Amino acid sequence: MGIKFEWLQQIFGDVYTEEIDKKVAEEIGKRFVARADYNSVNETRKRLEADLAARDTQLEELKKAAGNSEELRQQIQALQDENKKAQEKYEADLRELTLTNAIKLAVAGKVHDETLVAGLIDKDKLVIDGDKVVGLDEQLKSLQEQKAFLFKSEEGEPKPGFRVGSEGKGTGKASEDQLASIFGNLPPK
Repeated sequence: MGIKFEWLQQIFGDVYTEEIDKKVAEEIGKRFVARADYNSVNETRKRLEADLAARDTQLEELKKAAGNSEELRQQIQALQDENKKAQEKYEADLRELTLTNAIKLAVAGKVHDETLVAGLIDKDKLVIDGDKVVGLDEQLKSLQEQKAFLFKSEEGEPKPGFRVGSEGKGTGKASEDQLASIFGNLPPK
């Protein structure tokens, strides 16, 4: 047996089974980021933000100390422009990552190919509002209506596609003559 979730055993008590452990372990692997990975990325982000702030402060102090040296001012201005571009790129990358993760989390387990469906979402129309992504649900509903074949069907709901047969009202077996007539390959008489 793999991972043992003792906290689940405490919650479920006597109805707890190893099958629950297996299913939880599978879903955790699909839907969550490991704590170590999250902490690493979060610490990196904090360090980068602190580095940017320190660099901006240093440049401002250097600019004040430069006095009349026009060449030094131009170099400082160039560095400030580069810092601004780096900050804008960082914010754009962070937005992209946030939107991609939100989309994949929203479609997890509901579609056949998460990456394909995520690529069909227009991220320019999405707005990040705190922990929510505004506009995502509307795009997913529209996509599900237009391209239902990308989504897994609910149990009991017929799957879209091509069917040959009796809609489940038979034995599932057909004779050679029946198959030949279905496909138009009747033997010569």
